[in-house]
Amino acid sequence: MKPGIPEAVTAPPPTGWRIWWTAARPRTLTIALTPVVVGSAAAWAQGASPAWLVFLATLIAAMAIQIGTNLHNDAADHQRGNDLADRIGPLRVTAAGWASAAAVRRAAFATFAVALLTGIYLVAVGGWPILAIGLAALAAGAAYSGGPRPISHTPFGELFVWVFFGLVAVAGSCWLQAAALHAEALLAGAAVGMPAAAVLMVNNIRDRVTDLRAGRRTLAGVVSPAAALRIYAALMLMPYAILPILSVRGQSGVLTALLALPASLSLVGQLRHCPVGPGLNPLLARTAQCGLGFGLLLAVGFLL
Repeated sequence: MKPGIPEAVTAPPPTGWRIWWTAARPRTLTIALTPVVVGSAAAWAQGASPAWLVFLATLIAAMAIQIGTNLHNDAADHQRGNDLADRIGPLRVTAAGWASAAAVRRAAFATFAVALLTGIYLVAVGGWPILAIGLAALAAGAAYSGGPRPISHTPFGELFVWVFFGLVAVAGSCWLQAAALHAEALLAGAAVGMPAAAVLMVNNIRDRVTDLRAGRRTLAGVVSPAAALRIYAALMLMPYAILPILSVRGQSGVLTALLALPASLSLVGQLRHCPVGPGLNPLLARTAQCGLGFGLLLAVGFLL
């Protein structure tokens, strides 16, 4: 292995679908799936009858937008010179030479097209609010890494994730099931969006030095390392403060999600003591898993 080059880059590349599975970043897909489950459960808890075909279509659209965003980010970051040989994060297929930037970008647009086609059906079900949400989500997915000032190069990435993978995704999923927007869905969206944003925070803490060198001023880059740790802790722990609010609104079952609190506390401690480097990659995955666990427990709590 050449000095400074990750072993995965120098290893023989995979073939076929395995390249695109890597490019899709499967560990991040729970961020897209969790709010759909939670928003649907919130609607069912308010008396809506489950519309399973709509639920499946919503899952497909959410996942397609997330995968398309990841693919677009893979190609765009390489072309901007962000993914260099000393990258310590998970492998990117464009930087590794496994696929050309043009091919990855075409795959991103194809995936966005899947989201758009699925969205046409969802718009027929949910009307203009779903049209507005869908168009905004597609535009935001493209703007996250594209354009003259990508969202991923600013301190607003975590806010973007909280809004679109929390408030918007949960509210939209609730609307599609109930044709109404309940306050419980907004509160739940605020809760599940925070662990999703925490995943990005770990990513940006890990890449702080290389991002700043490339002119990428993420939130972790513009605040001190100690402040970044505090923001991560807040994102992981504040969702539990929302559970009592939901409980007093008649959703006492959501307190089941408190079962995820020990895992969140453990991750906060792990990040505090983990040196910046490749060791943060498993912690990033565990943060996503914790967010999934919290969301599933919240959904179960709505249905109890």
